[in-house]
Amino acid sequence: MTHLFARFATKASEWAGKPVIFILALCVVIIWALLGPFFDYSETWQLIINTGTTIITFLMVFVLQNAQTRDTRAIQAKLNEIILTSHAENRFIGIENLDEEELKHLDQLVAKAAKGRGETEACSTAETAEAAAPKKTDARKRSANAKGSKMKQRPLEKS
Repeated sequence: MTHLFARFATKASEWAGKPVIFILALCVVIIWALLGPFFDYSETWQLIINTGTTIITFLMVFVLQNAQTRDTRAIQAKLNEIILTSHAENRFIGIENLDEEELKHLDQLVAKAAKGRGETEACSTAETAEAAAPKKTDARKRSANAKGSKMKQRPLEKS
């Protein structure tokens, strides 16, 4: 059931994002507005558009949230793989679990280090992030094994 909903959510979000669907929805609203004088702008006429848009919006929230969550997880997994196979700090894996304030602070320090200032401060904050984030010992072991093995080299890994 979960797999079926995931496939449906992906297709529905792809479908809903197309320009033709926006134009179709706009046409429905224009037709509804043009029919207003014929129905004397009655409560029933208003109820039709209100009910229709509310139901569609309510259902699309769940569909789009499902697709967004899966996309975010996939991107996070890809970023973690890049970190593991590069010379980047493995300590940054799992920082998505930090609270908002810790993430803002870490973001500021990394931006500062990118400008060439405060590099040591950014490194000490990375250690703080490591303590706050879940331990990724399996990921580090995997990284060490991958870098040591020449047989199965990943595309992003340097030789």
